Amino acid sequence: MAQLDKLIEKVQLNQEIILESGKAPMLKTETGSTAMFNQLVSTVQLCNLLQEIAPPACKSAIAMQKPTRFDYAAGGKSVVVTYTQEGDLATAKITLANEPGKAAEPAHAAAPAAAAAPTGPEPEINILLRKMFKMNASDLHMTSCHKPLVRLHGDMKEFSEEPVTTQERMSALLSPIIPQKNADQFEETHDTDFAHEIKGLVRFRVNMFRDRFGIGAVFRQIPMEIVTAEKLNLSKEVMDLCFLSKGLVLVTGPTGSGKSTTLCAIVDYINRHRKDHIITIEDPIEFVHERKSCLINQREVHVHTKSFSAALRAALREDPDIVLVGEMRDLETISIAIETAETGHLVFGTLHTTTAASTVDRIIDQFPADRQGQIRAMLSSSLKAVVAQTLCKKLGGGRIAAMELLFVTSAISNLIREGKIYQIPSIMQTGKQSGMVLLNDALFKLVCDKQVAPEEAYIKAIDKPAFVAMLKTKNITVKLGELDK
Repeated sequence: MAQLDKLIEKVQLNQEIILESGKAPMLKTETGSTAMFNQLVSTVQLCNLLQEIAPPACKSAIAMQKPTRFDYAAGGKSVVVTYTQEGDLATAKITLANEPGKAAEPAHAAAPAAAAAPTGPEPEINILLRKMFKMNASDLHMTSCHKPLVRLHGDMKEFSEEPVTTQERMSALLSPIIPQKNADQFEETHDTDFAHEIKGLVRFRVNMFRDRFGIGAVFRQIPMEIVTAEKLNLSKEVMDLCFLSKGLVLVTGPTGSGKSTTLCAIVDYINRHRKDHIITIEDPIEFVHERKSCLINQREVHVHTKSFSAALRAALREDPDIVLVGEMRDLETISIAIETAETGHLVFGTLHTTTAASTVDRIIDQFPADRQGQIRAMLSSSLKAVVAQTLCKKLGGGRIAAMELLFVTSAISNLIREGKIYQIPSIMQTGKQSGMVLLNDALFKLVCDKQVAPEEAYIKAIDKPAFVAMLKTKNITVKLGELDK
C-alpha cells in the first residue's frame, strides 16, 4: 500500500487534500481546512510520496520539477492528482476524479503552466511501438522492403500480420518523429541517433540509417522506471565501487548487453547514498535521473554539447565528483577520461569489449606506440574495476546478465604497468576472495542455478573447451544440433 492511500481513504466529494512543502497535509472542505496529521512534509518527502503512485512519465516530470497531472485509484476511489513546483516549494492537490462539476481530463496529462496548444495526431509509428511495448520486446527493427521485426527475449521475431514496409512508407513513418537537427545530419551522413518518447508509456533510443534497401531504423526500448541495483542483484563488491573517491570504472560488453542498465543502477545507487555532483554525458540521454541526494546534470551529445571529448573536457570546470561517459569511442575521449580519473574524480565509462583483459588491451592499443608505456603507468594507478557483461536467455523467458568482474589489486596493477595483460585471467582465477569472477565461472553458476540452458551459456562463453570441462564436472552436457559436446 502506498503511503498516500491512507489519506486518500478519508477524502469525500467536494473535499480536497492539499500537500505543501513545509506544512502538514490539509483536508479542505466547504467549512474550512483541517490538518490531517501534525507532521510537516518537506519538498523531498512530498515528491517521494507522489512518485510512489505516479505513472512513469509523471515520475520523470516530478523529478524535473515540471507541472503534471495524473489519475490514481486507491481503496475503491479514483482521484486526480495535480502537482506544481516553484523553486523549492512544491504543492500537490488530490480530489475525487468523479467530483461533480469537474470536466473529465485524460489520465497522465501534463498540467501546462499556460493554456495548452492543441496537439496534433499521434505519430503512426507509435502504433507499432505500443505493440512492441505490450509484447515486452527490447527492440523494433524497421527495414525498407521488409516486414517489421522485434527482438523478443534475444530472438528476432517478425510481425507477420504487418505489410512489407516500402521506402515511401518508411519515410512517412519516421519523418514526423525525427528532430530537425537529426534530419539534417541524416541527409549528410546517412545515419543519426535521437530519442523518441510515447508520453506516459515509454522512451526509445532510435538509430536511423540507410542500407541497400533504403531507409531503416532500430528502436531500443528504455524503461521509464530506474532499474535499481537491488533489482539487478549486483554484488557487494560492485556496489562498493559506488563509494570510490576517484578512479576509472569500466562497464563493457557487446551492443545490447545491458551496459546502460547496469550503469543506470550504479548512478541511482550513488544518487541515493552520496551527496555529490554527478555529470553524465550520453548520446542520447536514456534513463532520466531525478535529484535525490545528489545533483545530477545530464548532457546529450549533439544537443547540449558537441562531442563526448568536448563535454568531458568541459566537465573538469564544472566541479564534478562523478562523471559518467556514455561511450569512450575515440582516443581523445579515452585519454581525457584517464586524466580525469587521475585528477581526483570518479569516472564511469563503457567500451564494446567482451572480457576484462581485452578491455585493458583495447585501451592501451588505442594509443601510439610511443605513448603506450605512459598510458600503462596511468592506467595501472587509475583503473579500479572492469565489469564485462553479456546477456543470456533465461529459462522460462526473459534475459539475465553474466558478469565478469575484475578489481584492480596491486598484483593486477603491476601486470598492467609491465604490459603482461595475458596474465590477468590467472590472477582473477586466484582472486575470488576479492570478488573477482571470470566469465566462464559466471556462466557456470547460471547453468548450475538452472537460470540459463547449458547450450546458451556455451554460445556466450569465450573459452569454450574450458567451459565444457567445467560442465562435465557436474555431468552436464551441451547439445548444439547434432553436435554433442
